[in-house]
Amino acid sequence: MIELGPLIAADEQFVHQIPDTFATVSQSDRSWTEKVFATAARRDGSLALAFGIGKYPNRNVLDAFAGASRGVEQWTVRAGRRLSPTPELLAAGPVHYEIVEPLRKVRFRLDPNESQPIAFDWLFEGVVPPFLEERDQQRSLDGSRVSADLVRYHQSGTASGWVELEGERHLIDPDGWFSTRDHSWGVRYQVGAPLSDTEPAFEVETLEGVAFRFGWSPAYMQRTDGSVYALHHFFQEIRAAGFEQRKFQGGVEHPDGSRERFVDLDADLRFDPLNRRLLGGTLSFVMADGSHRPVTIEALSDTGFHLGTGLYFGFDGKFHGMWRGEEHVEGEYLPDCSLPETARRVHQIRDCIVRVHDPRGAGDGWANYQSTITGAWPDLGLTQETSFW
Repeated sequence: MIELGPLIAADEQFVHQIPDTFATVSQSDRSWTEKVFATAARRDGSLALAFGIGKYPNRNVLDAFAGASRGVEQWTVRAGRRLSPTPELLAAGPVHYEIVEPLRKVRFRLDPNESQPIAFDWLFEGVVPPFLEERDQQRSLDGSRVSADLVRYHQSGTASGWVELEGERHLIDPDGWFSTRDHSWGVRYQVGAPLSDTEPAFEVETLEGVAFRFGWSPAYMQRTDGSVYALHHFFQEIRAAGFEQRKFQGGVEHPDGSRERFVDLDADLRFDPLNRRLLGGTLSFVMADGSHRPVTIEALSDTGFHLGTGLYFGFDGKFHGMWRGEEHVEGEYLPDCSLPETARRVHQIRDCIVRVHDPRGAGDGWANYQSTITGAWPDLGLTQETSFW
């Protein structure tokens, strides 16, 4: 007899794509993940919220986090639970995710909790449709194993609702805030603790003489006539003696669903040499006709949520998808994430809140800019000695 996964409510829908129930995914890789990440921030950069939720069907785990960044301060609440017998419940402890209107409106909620003095309820509403990114596939160093194979879409929009921090309630006004989100699924990197009985994974930061940098950012843009659009790009660059690899994608995204694709990028960005925080710079995008579209970005403040406390790349020995029992809730307050020692604990990658200026598109806007830069970059004043992941 061939065993099947248990029936769940989603199995009533006419959207099956494999001969099994929706409780089961198409492969048994324990890194298979479905994940949502979102940011909302004041347009002056004084306060930002972060939210993430991940479902790991081959680990029987659902975990989530919610938090806030105010200047160099950061608050995080993490929660996790056993996935079955409620795999369709998109919540863990006080952290909740709700699909209000597919592909347009979703709700992110953190209930009052005993872990940290923060709670919020924010409604995301897209100003443009969601846009698929190119498939993200990575292989082991020898090329024999696919270590990541996932798809992702992102969306830019507004936020409304409220946030309460340290007993003070703030209104989330769509005219004074912006919001972005992404949704991904597939075999993902950095899930679970590193395996002890396999060849160590390829880690760029451990290779001598290798320089690495990446950036990912969706931006919400406005023109003086009130019209809106979005910008998005992703780039990754690896440099070593006699070797260079670049990946790039992006474009201008319009409310009618059309997209003007970028074909190349010259990124001239500045970073703090002590903690490698993004300060700003110019992104010169190349359009399909060969023309250039320069876009400037400037960090509005120190505000920017470090994804490390949400377990991206691990945090204090904890990792995405790790079994922590039937249910758990925890969190911490970090008074100054800009300190070099704290930055190394929470990793570089963070949602830096930036102001965006796009003269060719006649728009100004706001974005969360995620970046990491490792190794030595002499032209940027970054040395190998100050490098960290």
